[in-house]
Amino acid sequence: MSFLLETATRYGAVTPSDSTVLNFKALYVGGTGTVVVRQAGSDVAAVTFAAVPAGTILPIAGNRVMAATGATNIVWLDW
Repeated sequence: MSFLLETATRYGAVTPSDSTVLNFKALYVGGTGTVVVRQAGSDVAAVTFAAVPAGTILPIAGNRVMAATGATNIVWLDW
């Protein structure tokens, strides 16, 4: 099912960290900037999303929002 048709049942504010595990299915980005995430269930290198505009919902599953993230007011979403 598309994430746009589902309602988040768990969510919270993100403090970027290389060690905090979040387990999310999407991220809301409130302030423009770079978002660096690590994929859920993977130990591969983190992926960088550059110049993410304010108000964007990134429909990506992950387990960490890394400390190198420059975007602000990020909220993790899960369902």
